[in-house]
Amino acid sequence: MFVLVGPRQVVRGALRVVTATVQAVESLPRIAAALEDVRATLHQVERLAAYIAQEVPELVYQLEQLREEDLSRESPRTG
Repeated sequence: MFVLVGPRQVVRGALRVVTATVQAVESLPRIAAALEDVRATLHQVERLAAYIAQEVPELVYQLEQLREEDLSRESPRTG
């Protein structure tokens, strides 16, 4: 199959392969940096989720206390 392809086309194809390979290798540091940013963000999300998980029960307790106080302030309704 390559016998039918002219030498110029083979050289062009090889240059395209080399160019694509160089571009891919040059982009690796940017990809690594982006992955590190994603890892850092996920770590922050984990910390936030842990904080929320710890605070939700306290929040529910406080809301229940407020509701009880509000209900005790209401005067009994007479019809």
